[in-house]
Amino acid sequence: MDVHVTRSELRGTARAPPSKSYTHRALLAAGYSEGATVESPLISADTRATARAVSAFGGSVAPAGEADGKEGDGVLDLDDADALAVEGFGGRPGVPDDVIDCANSGTTMRLVTAAAALADGTTVLTGDGSLRSRPQGPLLDALADLGVRAESTRGNGRAPLVVAGPLAGGEVAIPGDVSSQYVTALLMAGAVTDEGIEVDLTTALKSAPYVDITLELLADFGVEAIPLDEAGDPLDSAAGAAGFSIPGGQTYDPAGGSYAVPGDFSSISYLLGAGAVAAAPGETVRIEGARPSAQGDAAIVEIVEEMGAAVDWDREAGEIAVERAALSGVTVDVGDTPDLLPTIAALGAVADGDTRIENCEHVRYKETDRVSAMAEELGELGAETTEEEDVLTVHGSESDLRGATVDGRADHRIVMALAVAALAADGTTTIRGAEHVDISFPGFFDAVTDLGMDVERDD
Repeated sequence: MDVHVTRSELRGTARAPPSKSYTHRALLAAGYSEGATVESPLISADTRATARAVSAFGGSVAPAGEADGKEGDGVLDLDDADALAVEGFGGRPGVPDDVIDCANSGTTMRLVTAAAALADGTTVLTGDGSLRSRPQGPLLDALADLGVRAESTRGNGRAPLVVAGPLAGGEVAIPGDVSSQYVTALLMAGAVTDEGIEVDLTTALKSAPYVDITLELLADFGVEAIPLDEAGDPLDSAAGAAGFSIPGGQTYDPAGGSYAVPGDFSSISYLLGAGAVAAAPGETVRIEGARPSAQGDAAIVEIVEEMGAAVDWDREAGEIAVERAALSGVTVDVGDTPDLLPTIAALGAVADGDTRIENCEHVRYKETDRVSAMAEELGELGAETTEEEDVLTVHGSESDLRGATVDGRADHRIVMALAVAALAADGTTTIRGAEHVDISFPGFFDAVTDLGMDVERDD
């Protein structure tokens, strides 16, 4: 699907979708349990992949109040569900009857790879072309060091993957600067092993807030995972951790049998950016569903404020109001918040001066190389950028945004960030592959249309 975005002014209220990161973890945590309800989940292409994996291991996922989430062809029918009833596999995944297709979801593949190691048999995991290009090697190596068969069929550390357990636990070392999802996968699986897992990080942990999301959710499911400093002493959060200790023999059991998913700050970033760029004079764009949580991407509120926008965040009500402003360039380290790079780059193309996005090499290993993708597609719109291996600089004062045809790169975050930039471009911008917003924010174009964005769609 192509969309055509014409420069326009926004006003009104939009609601943030539920968090994709929390939904993935909650579905799998409920799968590890005897059963639980996941309230306010994000139903998207990625989270359906995790739901399918839970079902493949012997659980089931269905809209709350329905007996079974599977139709005749085994596809999960979860659309429009306000809550999902998950029948768990009690910490012991069964051997799947078929290959687990993780589609385009890297989170699914990494979390489910560790879950597959618990099964007493062989699991095969694959995904689409993009996912099969993404690195899984460090997690495979860690599982192999723990005594599990964990291999790439092509011998290159990428899917398809073959995993054969069962995993008993033990000590393992893994880098912390490739993907925090490797750590999350080991933490979640380690809790139900017989021996538990001790994880040593061989490099500093990037994207630590995403591990904090995991720690927060595990605690809500009654599971203990302990971040440790270099001396082996407990820490309060993943920041600065040299490793983790996950006692074995634990049980996933959320209080009251249910878990509520918070709003998603990665998605909020696009709504917030759109308001800062295009709110009508004297008007605000209001965003509901912004309650505080462990999400590092909440940093977007402070970043937009630093760029000069007037932002009012009522944390108790979970509502953010933003007014349009003349933005100025900033320097931002995205080591812990990689998903914010596309939004910051789009705002930098509108701002005066340079916006320098540092510590971003790991952002190249997402659905696409998001550093190059944003540099190249913003360039199509007239933005000037300088791309280095670990830094992207957007020269806002040298940029003159004008409508053009740009490619969303089959990446939901690139599509939404380009839509934000298009609001400040003269004329109309055509964004190809806009259907990929279904990965994390299926209602994005409906939400921004309701705010006043001039959008036409070619289905």
